[in-house]
Amino acid sequence: MAFVRASGYNQNTMADKSGRMVIGACTIALQIPGCTSLKQKRQVLKSVIARVRNEFNVSIAEVGHQDNWQLATLAVVCVSTEAGYVHGLLERVVRTIDSGHFDLVLLDYETELL
Repeated sequence: MAFVRASGYNQNTMADKSGRMVIGACTIALQIPGCTSLKQKRQVLKSVIARVRNEFNVSIAEVGHQDNWQLATLAVVCVSTEAGYVHGLLERVVRTIDSGHFDLVLLDYETELL
């Protein structure tokens, strides 16, 4: 596979001239106490996922506890050239989920920068 440089690309305008890429991954454990079915759980998570995607432009998906009515594990991932930006963005995502606008409880979260 050949590398193709996009037109208008200027290497001097990059924030990090070394080409260093920082990948941030955050795993969020949630409890959804009011759920009585998987269908109800999916509705709550669909709302959370849509809001986070739209507000923060990150990748987010349910990655664990998919057969449990009241538990969920979400993974959020973003990429940047600055570690501080990635960490701050993921912290804001966690605060938004925990802010109380959704019918859920934040049990735990873990952020990893690669």
